[in-house]
Amino acid sequence: MELWVLFGTFTILLLIGTPVAFCLGLASLATVLYMGLPPIVVFQQLNSGMNAFAMMAIPFFIFAGDLMIRGGIAERLVNFAASMVGHLRGGLGQVNVVTCTLFGGISGSAVADASAVGGIMIPQMKARGYDADYAVNVTANAAIIALLIPPSHNMIIYSLSAGGNLSIADLFTAGILPGLLLAAALMVAAYLVAVKRGYPAGIFPGFAAIGRALVISTPGILLIFIIFGGVRSGWFTATESSCIAVLYALLVAALVYRQLGWNDFIEATHGAVRTTAMVLLVIGAAGSFGWLMAFLQVPQQAVVAMKAVSDDPITVLLMINAILLVLGTFMDMAPMIIICTPIFLPVVMSFGVDPIHFGVILILNAGIGLNTPPVGSVQFVACAVGKISIGESMRTIWPFYGASVAVLMLVTYVPAISLWLPGVFK
Repeated sequence: MELWVLFGTFTILLLIGTPVAFCLGLASLATVLYMGLPPIVVFQQLNSGMNAFAMMAIPFFIFAGDLMIRGGIAERLVNFAASMVGHLRGGLGQVNVVTCTLFGGISGSAVADASAVGGIMIPQMKARGYDADYAVNVTANAAIIALLIPPSHNMIIYSLSAGGNLSIADLFTAGILPGLLLAAALMVAAYLVAVKRGYPAGIFPGFAAIGRALVISTPGILLIFIIFGGVRSGWFTATESSCIAVLYALLVAALVYRQLGWNDFIEATHGAVRTTAMVLLVIGAAGSFGWLMAFLQVPQQAVVAMKAVSDDPITVLLMINAILLVLGTFMDMAPMIIICTPIFLPVVMSFGVDPIHFGVILILNAGIGLNTPPVGSVQFVACAVGKISIGESMRTIWPFYGASVAVLMLVTYVPAISLWLPGVFK
C-alpha cells in the first residue's frame, strides 16, 4: 500500500501541473506520514540528496556554460563549424549539429546548447529560407549530444545515484563515442530532410578559411581538452575541473575575446544561481523519493518482476528502454536519473550489463525525453527561440527522433561503443 501512496500521489500531482520537485517532495511526505514515520525524515533525506561533494561540480559547470554563452565563445564555434560543413546540403543544419557537439563539450548542458546555439543559429536559418520547424528540430535534437560528451554533469548525478563508486572519468570517456555517433546520425537526418525540402548547398570556403576559424575558436575548444584530459589523467577531480572551467571561461571571455563586461558577469552569476537552485531542489527531492523506494525494496521487486517476464537480456533491455522513453515524456532528467538508477541498475547488473554502459543508456534515454512533451524542456527552449508551437515542431520531428532512437538501440546492444574507449585509457 505504501508504494501506491508514493507513486499515486506523485502521478496525481504531476497530472495537475505541479512542478516536479514538489511532486517528489510531497509524495515522499505523504508516504512517510502514512507509514507513521516522523516527517523530518523527508527533509533529512532531501538535504542528504544535495549534500555530496561531487555535486559541487554542477553549479560551477552551469556557471561556466553561462559565461561562455555571454563571452562570445559560442559565436566562434559557430563560425568554425560553418567553415567545415556549411557547404553541405542544408549547410546551416549541419553547422548547427557540429556547433552543438563542440559547445556541448564545453557546457555539458542540453538546455544551454539549445539556448546558446539556438539563439545564434535558428534566426540565421529562418532568415536564409529554412523552415522554422527544421531549424528548431535540428537544434533541439543536437542539443542532447551535450549530455553524453564530457563534461556532462548528469554523468556525475548518475555516479552518485549508483552509490558514488563509479568512476566519473570512465563515465565521461564512455559517452564520447555515443555522442559522436549521435552527431553523425543527426547530420544524416538533417541532410536527408534538406534534400527532400530542396534546401541549398553552400560553397566550400577553402582550407585557409577553416584554419583561420580554427585559430580564432581554439581558446574555447581548448577547454574541452583541459576538462577531459585533467579528469581522465587524474590531475584533478570532476569538481576541481568545474572550478577550472569557470576560471578559464572568465579569462577567455574577458581577456581573449573581450566580450564579457561587468553587467554580463552579473547576469551570468544570477542566471547560474537561479538554475542551480532549481536543479538542486529537484535533486534533493528526488533523493528523498529514492530513499523511500530503497526502504520499500523497490529495486529488489523490480529484479524479480523483470526476471519473471524474461530471462533474455535483449528482451529485458528493450523493456527498460521502452519504460525509460515513456518516463522521459513527463519526468525531467535529474529526478529520472536519481529515481531510475537504483531501480534498474540492479536489474541490468543481474544480467551482466556493465554499470558504465548502463549509465550511457540511461542518460541517452533521458536526453531523448527532453524533446518529448509534456515535460520536454529542451524542445520548449528551442520552440521559444524559433517562435513556433510545440505542435508545429512535433509534426516534423520524426526523422531526428528516429535517428536518436536508432543510436540508442546501437548503444544498448553494442556495449563496445560505450566501453571500448574507457578500456583504451585504462
